[in-house]
Amino acid sequence: MAEEKNFAELIEVMARLRAEDGCPWDREQTHQSLKPYLLEETYEALEAIDAGDFPELCKELGDVLLQIVFHAQIASEAGHFTSGDVCRAIVDKLVHRHPHVFGDVEVDGPDQVLTNWEQLKRQEKGDSQEPHSSLDGVPKHLPALLRAQRVQSRASRVGFDWDRIDGPLDKVEEEFAELRRECEEGNKEKVEEEFGDLLFALVNTARFLKVDSEDSLRRAVSKFERRFRAVEATFRQRGEELSDASLEEMDRVWDQVKEGE
Repeated sequence: MAEEKNFAELIEVMARLRAEDGCPWDREQTHQSLKPYLLEETYEALEAIDAGDFPELCKELGDVLLQIVFHAQIASEAGHFTSGDVCRAIVDKLVHRHPHVFGDVEVDGPDQVLTNWEQLKRQEKGDSQEPHSSLDGVPKHLPALLRAQRVQSRASRVGFDWDRIDGPLDKVEEEFAELRRECEEGNKEKVEEEFGDLLFALVNTARFLKVDSEDSLRRAVSKFERRFRAVEATFRQRGEELSDASLEEMDRVWDQVKEGE
């Protein structure tokens, strides 16, 4: 198959780059040195998804795949595992955790699938003597909003959740009032704590509404950036510097840009 041939060729190319007569830069890379690139390429793939740019998404997914093969090659040289081991491990995991597809288990919807997934995951770790928590396995290095939503989702699966949207919305109002009170008091440490609590409550509201908070914030930032650039362009067309304009004038142009979208 073409897919198998292309993947095998990618592995061969990476091995060649890491060979003694290969690329000096590739040869000196380690798991640690490559960490920023794995994160960067993942976010570039997310940007392509948000833009709906499929040719670009194809390229960016290739860059993500390159990082995976790069790490596997380094591990292979150290005798830890190979690209084949990586593929075998994920295939085995998918088959084992989808007994409703590859076995005779019946499910009544996506929520049941997630519940079964977590149960199977706990069974796989059953040989450990450490006590288990529903929050185990949520990576600590996830972006904060995403980690908050994952933690909240885990808690929700065992029933620690509201029945109606009024609950999380009331919590947001409560945390906002506490933040305002600490701002008036001027205690920076408490302000930071209450601001974190407010963010956590907002993320929980998004989760309850089945909204991805990380994605929502990315879109909001992109919207702000688009509008701000348009405001800058408006002042440049006038031969003016944005920094010389009053806040009132900037707000007026901002509103014009917003209305023109």
